Amino acid sequence: MRITSKGQVTIPQNIREKAGLLPNTEVEFEFVRGQVILRPLGKPKSKGWQAIEKSRGTANEPMFRGWTTDQIMAFLRGED
Repeated sequence: MRITSKGQVTIPQNIREKAGLLPNTEVEFEFVRGQVILRPLGKPKSKGWQAIEKSRGTANEPMFRGWTTDQIMAFLRGED
């Protein structure tokens, strides 16, 4: 495995799964006795929770005024 010029490295999928590292999980690094330790900060958020956070406050946007809940949900899902 190689570190890129930007300091990035890909964490293998099996390691991410064992550690519970989901996309957008906040992590911290610590240097202890010559080793780099990667630790998640807090509990990772599920995909469902991430979707809720993404849509939070959406109904307050001016473009949605006068829309029904069903219309907003269809828009957020990308339905025609």
